[in-house]
Amino acid sequence: MTDDNNTNKRVQKSPKVRFLLVLGIVFFLIYFALGIFIIFWKDFPLQLTTTYRIAFGVLLIVYSFFRFVRLIQNYKE
Repeated sequence: MTDDNNTNKRVQKSPKVRFLLVLGIVFFLIYFALGIFIIFWKDFPLQLTTTYRIAFGVLLIVYSFFRFVRLIQNYKE
């Protein structure tokens, strides 16, 4: 019976780990939103052609998902 109780208990994460998770999610959202803004911002302050602007935005979005996957993998450990 004690084995069932031990497997059902949730492992408590430290406040530091939870804070880093929240911070990682915030930065994921920042990179993702920045990528979207760069793609759709017609008067982008830097002189880039439309192709390079879209490529840079897509690169930021892919990077944000890469960071998010790494964040989730580290949090599960």
